[in-house]
Amino acid sequence: MFWDVDFENLDYDKKAKFVIERVFERGDVPDIRNCRRYYGDEKVSEVLLNAKFLPEIRMYLAAAVIDRPLEDFRCYKLRQSNPGLFPY
Repeated sequence: MFWDVDFENLDYDKKAKFVIERVFERGDVPDIRNCRRYYGDEKVSEVLLNAKFLPEIRMYLAAAVIDRPLEDFRCYKLRQSNPGLFPY
């Protein structure tokens, strides 16, 4: 999941937004559970709702996990206003 960063020096608290988005973009169910345990549902929800991009299928997963409608997600709104920019 974090092949492009120095995993040993990754500061999970300073880079919370990056970590949460990456886990929801590429992680499996245990990864997502651990992320929610570490950051708490409030922080995870805040980050996901304000993310600029999530793959479409992961957007649906995030909506189910945090129990919010797709219309509340920034990435969903961006996708609707610029459909040509996001591959399916």
